[in-house]
Amino acid sequence: MRHNKKFNHLSRKANHRAAMLSNMACSLIMHKRISTTLAKAKALRIYVEPILTRAKEDNMNNRRLAFSLLKQKEVVTELFQNVGEKIANRPGGYTRILRTGFRLGDAAEMCIIELVDYNENMLSQTKKAAKKATRRAGKKAVKEEVAEVVAEAEAAPAAEAPAAEAEA
Repeated sequence: MRHNKKFNHLSRKANHRAAMLSNMACSLIMHKRISTTLAKAKALRIYVEPILTRAKEDNMNNRRLAFSLLKQKEVVTELFQNVGEKIANRPGGYTRILRTGFRLGDAAEMCIIELVDYNENMLSQTKKAAKKATRRAGKKAVKEEVAEVVAEAEAAPAAEAPAAEAEA
């Protein structure tokens, strides 16, 4: 029975799974985006989000806890100096999973997992969407606007014509 066994074992022993998740978390922190299978990405998100939460406050205890999980000094330095400062005001949800299709060899579902604050393309798209909040007018409103412009254009030459004849 699977009572109270909630995380994905990924068909690996505990030591192998811990080492794999640690290495994937290090790669994610260093490169800000990695490509992997969907199951591994979901397991990695559960593994790395508490580490990122600890990185928001830079103290010795948080650094030691992060190092015990990541095992690489350079990654811990990158995490607390750059990543921690960038995600300091975010309340959670530091990673994003984008599905990319299926792998050719075994048809495993592939995805990209990335740090949310480091995807400049996605940030610029959300800013553009916020700017483009105006709605387009419907056909009826457009026809009314065109009719007003045409009426103004017809009235303007009629008013200018007598003045032109007076000058001649």
